[in-house]
Amino acid sequence: MRSRQPKQLLLAFFGEHVVDSAGVLIRASALISVLEGAGVAAPATRATLDRLVHSGVLARSRSGREILFALTEHGSAVLREATDRVRGPRPFDPQGTGWTLVTFSIPEHQRMLRHRLRSTLTWEGFAPLRDGLWLAPGEVDLAGSLEPLRQDLPAHAVVAFHARELAGFPIAESVRAAWDIEAIRREHLAFIEIWDDPAAASLAPSALTVQTMLVADWLALLRADPRLPGEFMDAQWPATRSTEVYRRMHERLAEESAAEFAALVTPARRRSGYGGHPSAPFPTRSAAARPR
Repeated sequence: MRSRQPKQLLLAFFGEHVVDSAGVLIRASALISVLEGAGVAAPATRATLDRLVHSGVLARSRSGREILFALTEHGSAVLREATDRVRGPRPFDPQGTGWTLVTFSIPEHQRMLRHRLRSTLTWEGFAPLRDGLWLAPGEVDLAGSLEPLRQDLPAHAVVAFHARELAGFPIAESVRAAWDIEAIRREHLAFIEIWDDPAAASLAPSALTVQTMLVADWLALLRADPRLPGEFMDAQWPATRSTEVYRRMHERLAEESAAEFAALVTPARRRSGYGGHPSAPFPTRSAAARPR
């Protein structure tokens, strides 16, 4: 499994708990505490928060001595775009039949936009087939996927087609060139190895941190698996088991992590007129509450 980077953990946290709740403010100290439980040092978390503000995903404000963060409209759109797959019942099934082809041209001086576009395409299951041509299984809703980038993309920068395989031109070789199928299998098996163990529920001092780690790993797995058609897999393909493992652990952590999150955001909300003290500590499990 990939190492958990601060950005992955923060996006997992905001996607799991904040994107569905308008106007929620999160203290910087609380975010630092959540990530410290996952092994991320405070300076790395602060630097990542700065980058997310600079990229327009988060907005920063101040209340007294507290620094607060909230999702921007852009950040909410980016995370909502992932929500259907993250929470869907069959996240590794192809979207329809055939193949989606994309080619794009982004000026050299817009490197950041090019990076964002490539990142979006990768999330949607695309891989570069050859120079300038990207391929994804199924019928990708590209218009919806690119909506958060729409205002920044030059006119006609992206050209897309839906295609089918032609007799005499088998696509299997191209698929295996674009995606390392055995590497995708290893990603699934690594996820299962970590999260199928009941002891994983106690990987960190708080259920909220453990759930953030779980969702970050799930996002990494979803990004790694492009949802290829079943004909390219074998009978032992582990995607179904990965989904079962994720749902089971997520359900196990849900109640306790939700309670911890509610306690965490209450001070920030109360500063907007609900009363209360802004310096309440980050909640952690009592020994009696920790899963055994």
